[in-house]
Amino acid sequence: MTLQVLPIDTPSLGDRSYLASDGEVAVVIDPQRDIDRVLELAARRGVRITHVAETHLHNDYVTGGLALARATGATYLVPADAEVAFGRQPVADGDVIEISPHLRLLVIATPGHTFHHVSYAAEADGRMAGVFTGGSLLFGSVGRTDLVAPASTETLTRAQYASARRLAGLLPAEAAVYPTHGFGSFCSATQSSGDASTIGAEARANPALTQAEEEFVTGLLAGLDAYPAYYVHMAGRNAAGPDAPDLTPPEPAAPAELRRRIEAGEWVVDLRNRQAFAAGHMAGTLNFGLDGAMATYLGWLIPWGTPLTLLAGTPEQVAQAQRELVRIGIDRLAGAATGSLQDRDGTRPLRSYRTATFAELADAARRDPGLVILDVRRNQEWDASRIAGAVHIPLHELPGRLAEVPDGEVWVHCAGGYRASVAASILDAAGRRVVSVDDSFWPGAEAAGLLDRSREGAPT
Repeated sequence: MTLQVLPIDTPSLGDRSYLASDGEVAVVIDPQRDIDRVLELAARRGVRITHVAETHLHNDYVTGGLALARATGATYLVPADAEVAFGRQPVADGDVIEISPHLRLLVIATPGHTFHHVSYAAEADGRMAGVFTGGSLLFGSVGRTDLVAPASTETLTRAQYASARRLAGLLPAEAAVYPTHGFGSFCSATQSSGDASTIGAEARANPALTQAEEEFVTGLLAGLDAYPAYYVHMAGRNAAGPDAPDLTPPEPAAPAELRRRIEAGEWVVDLRNRQAFAAGHMAGTLNFGLDGAMATYLGWLIPWGTPLTLLAGTPEQVAQAQRELVRIGIDRLAGAATGSLQDRDGTRPLRSYRTATFAELADAARRDPGLVILDVRRNQEWDASRIAGAVHIPLHELPGRLAEVPDGEVWVHCAGGYRASVAASILDAAGRRVVSVDDSFWPGAEAAGLLDRSREGAPT
């Protein structure tokens, strides 16, 4: 029997779930909240889900594990050391889970991402075919170790190192590696690359398997940067046992109601792309385009519990955003409006602002040496390279630091344009004159001669 593993990608969060089967029965590992995707895939493949397995209590999304187990009657496998408020089959190091006569899982304790983390090695007809590593061993990296508590970070980093080496020692070089995080997820300690890997490939390239422990620990700790604020709500939600999401359409919001909500301090979010938003938008709305990591950045910036209304061109776009938001625990929207985005109550005109390239920014800076340039990238990006004379406020800190933005027209940039558009919409809603730099920092800023050459370490 050949182990059949089908990934279920959630690119907006940088995660993967897996449907693994022997062709007849299946186990699902680390399912996302919207379990209809899993059920549809299992039905298409003609397999019956008998087990659902969690590698850990997730910090970056609300799990669909309990709801999926209840919907299918499957056995729900959860690490024994994870404190949860629901019934499950606790699993611990050395346990063997019989999925079918042809497929079984060996539970391997792999603490590091969390204290209770486990991996599941899949044995198909006696051959160790692969391992589901969750937030332990990733492609070229490991799961970050600072999500539990600051005082535990170094301890967990050393545990992560030992866990990666344990997996490499227990499993054959040809065993496939199936991580949950690392495809853009902030749960990854560093950016991962590639779409597939094996234990042997990781042994040759992964720092946890190629570096001495002290070098690994020092490097990982130095590389940790900010992570989304909504993470603080995820583990508790998962421990409580989340149910299936409600994806029924939100109530429609009329133009006058949109204005009332904006004036009341609620969030009204425009899902259009950044070019369309800049060209014209309702005053006071914020731009989190569906063409980027909308859920990650919206969940990061919104004060938790603030009523949220969405604006989009079509009901399908609202449904897409709603699906992404329930994955991080934003379960019900205050409302939505679709169709024309004109401010139809007639009381205010649409607002707009300019977009520009780094070359245009350079021209403007030459004409006005006092030009306000705002960099909203994260700290490590800023430390690596920056524009001479720029003001640095990471995007996730901007709402609380608006008073620190110097007076005058603000040219705001990030690495690729998406975060700059979010920041520009925040500044615009606050009444500031803004230009959003919709361009790639590399090579745009370098080609425009904007980089601060007094600093070393800029990539080439």
